[in-house]
Amino acid sequence: MNGKQHDDRAPTDRELAILKVLWSQGEATVREVYEALRDDLGIVQNTVQAFLRVMTEKGLVAHRTVGRTFVYRPLVQREETSKRLLNRVLERAFDGALDALVESATALKRPTRDELDRLRALLDDLDSEKSPDAGGAR
Repeated sequence: MNGKQHDDRAPTDRELAILKVLWSQGEATVREVYEALRDDLGIVQNTVQAFLRVMTEKGLVAHRTVGRTFVYRPLVQREETSKRLLNRVLERAFDGALDALVESATALKRPTRDELDRLRALLDDLDSEKSPDAGGAR
């Protein structure tokens, strides 16, 4: 039941595209969001307005009124949303198996040297957290 509540706030692909515009701009009108997305998504302004209305109901965005125009801002942070979406993929597609997710991701996109270095550092940090007796020595 609790997982379903999280899914209710997880943005759809189109909602995520709208959130990316709001995250980059801080806030935007329906028209500004439409103009940012129309070429890539082939979307009409009324559809953007409908999505923003639903996103307001879901608690993803809020708006303030300036004259007769709604100015929208994101209520969720990019990092929080990314984690929620990744958790959804991890649980649904990989049954929670982190190693399978990483193997699949690296099969899709070969990591750069910098990415590999950051991954190694992350693994070293995680390893040292699990074994405090090690004292960071190798």
